[in-house]
Amino acid sequence: MAQSKQQIQATLAAAGMSPRHRFGQNFMIDQNLVRLIADEAGVAAGDRIIEVGPGTGTLTDEMLSRGAAVTAVEIDRDLAGALRDTFADRAAFRLIEGDALDGKHALNPQLAEVVAERPGEVKLVANLPYNIASPLVVDLLLAGVGLLVFTVQKEVADRLKASADSKEYGPLTVIVQLMADVEVLRTLPPQAFWPAPKIHSSLVRLKRNDRLGEDAAGFSAFVHKLFSFRRKTLRKAIDMAGIDKPLPSDVDASVRAESFTPQQLLALYQALR
Repeated sequence: MAQSKQQIQATLAAAGMSPRHRFGQNFMIDQNLVRLIADEAGVAAGDRIIEVGPGTGTLTDEMLSRGAAVTAVEIDRDLAGALRDTFADRAAFRLIEGDALDGKHALNPQLAEVVAERPGEVKLVANLPYNIASPLVVDLLLAGVGLLVFTVQKEVADRLKASADSKEYGPLTVIVQLMADVEVLRTLPPQAFWPAPKIHSSLVRLKRNDRLGEDAAGFSAFVHKLFSFRRKTLRKAIDMAGIDKPLPSDVDASVRAESFTPQQLLALYQALR
């Protein structure tokens, strides 16, 4: 059963701690939301789940109760200790203590091993810490996670769903939309969490639909180069990015890179490669 705000506060007090801003800790206190996340991810017996930022384990408990195997990744030592105590008798629970990321562009090696065991089948289901959400989502898709259902700050959800030529459109949009089908399921008020963040959140679902394949790493580097000069024309951005190849004749070099759809940028990358 989902934990109430009072239960979460009691767990933290017993561990001698309070929410830590540096880890992006905002705990889910809406019990309906906890069940909704598990429902939207289709969590069922036999599922392999990754949960990053499990907090005090309220979503963890919901998924374990449905018969899933959960690998939780928690960077906070005090919370990690509390999670071990809470789920000591649950054989389907595994805890990785540490950062989910290993640098900017790689997963924690232990986490990467979990995905590699059943690529395409592992799910991420989580209330993601705000400070690592964007790079983590990309790295999990690159690693082979098949489904991601998570809460994140609304501005990140807006970037995931953005259209070309909008202010939210950028490398995150392009890469994720070429690797998954993106759904923003609903907007969540600050009151669904404790402490209440100053911004709204969103519930997002990404279903793997990889159109990059072996091009993923090279294309990612290409897109980040282009968007570092996003206010320049495509011709100028290509030159400034050090790409010494002629543009295809059917490409309008006078517009900006941010005007191209993800599919058009992929076609451009393949032509220039």
